[in-house]
Amino acid sequence: MAATAPESHLRENPFSLAQQQLHKVAETFGIDERLVNVLQECKKAVEVSIPTSLDDGSVRAFRGYRVTHNVSRGPSKGGIRYHPDVTLDEVKALAMWMTWKCSLMGLPFGGAKGGVSCDPKKMSRGELERMTRRFTSEIINEIGPEKDIPAPDVGTNASTMAWIFDTYSMNKGHSVLGVVTGKPLTIGGSLGREEATARGGLFCLESALEKQGRSMEGLTVAVQGFGNVGSFFAKFVAELGAKVVAISDSTGGIFNANGVDVAAAFVHKRSGGSLSELKGGDHITNEELVTIDCEVFAPCALEQVVTEENASDVKAKVIVEGANGPLTPAADDVLESNGVLILPDVLANAGGVVVSYFEWVQGLQEYFWKEDEVNARLNEIVRRAFDETWATYTDRKVSMRMAAYGLAVQRVAEATVTRGLYP
Repeated sequence: MAATAPESHLRENPFSLAQQQLHKVAETFGIDERLVNVLQECKKAVEVSIPTSLDDGSVRAFRGYRVTHNVSRGPSKGGIRYHPDVTLDEVKALAMWMTWKCSLMGLPFGGAKGGVSCDPKKMSRGELERMTRRFTSEIINEIGPEKDIPAPDVGTNASTMAWIFDTYSMNKGHSVLGVVTGKPLTIGGSLGREEATARGGLFCLESALEKQGRSMEGLTVAVQGFGNVGSFFAKFVAELGAKVVAISDSTGGIFNANGVDVAAAFVHKRSGGSLSELKGGDHITNEELVTIDCEVFAPCALEQVVTEENASDVKAKVIVEGANGPLTPAADDVLESNGVLILPDVLANAGGVVVSYFEWVQGLQEYFWKEDEVNARLNEIVRRAFDETWATYTDRKVSMRMAAYGLAVQRVAEATVTRGLYP
């Protein structure tokens, strides 16, 4: 079986792109080559086979991964994704991005990521549970509250985290609340976690608009992806007076120059429907949504949706990266030269890991916070990170991505030097 499905959405090797980004940052910020040699590699990568009994009585062995990129600032942290195109190199890239994201937000974590190559949309709940529990058993020695803390990502949710939490706890003989974040509220989840990634993106967009002397009122926004991140982001900006002109999910989407009914779409999607069934606008493809006429474009689905081929057709002047790595480096260059302000993934979608950190802390203390407390602390951390990034962006005359990565990589490099090399 080939490592990458031929119909993969990944046009370029994501780990190579992540390494290229790191080298570019090192050149710009003068980071020692010896440190780059350490930071460009992942500390540990585990690949496991996950034999699973399917509902028809057959058994299928899925392929799963757990990668730790760096632990110099604390235990590693990162989501688990279930998607047909999951590869080891994709998971490595995502783990590296998580390191920078945690560093930029000032969290005491390093980066990790996990994934299983499967199509969760074609699996029953029972199959997903059996596969998740076996996957947890296979990586049980790799994860733990002081070691590596998984969370939800593409294709996984609170139920997935509940199964991992339960499997891990059953093996340990007692409940271990801090082993995963993104859990249901009834078993140690945090208020505000579900909306956190989108809320963080909203705080970044509000901060950027403030710097430009603009407001959310009447702003035209297109959102690609209507999962956890995209749906809440569209809902939040619409509630603050923005006009969401286009939305999409994996089946396609709709465009309406007068504004899509986001509240209706939100309810429709939550009840199991797809956006391609929605009325109230012109049906568009995901490719068409990228180049829709709007002021703000929020890619909240998968990586590499804006490439060198379509970057010059993007009409938005602000891009909020709700997804990880939605723009290729070549696309970045085109957009920068066209004067587009890019709010990079390590800044714009870090709200999820910030509230995951809050959940981890609450789990360790077994003391839980009110929702307004969670959101206020999230706001404080994200806006501080935005202001630090903006200051570097203006002082160093570099892109917002380079500023964010520069701050993040320098902090990890400093921690690495402070700790020294063992032995």
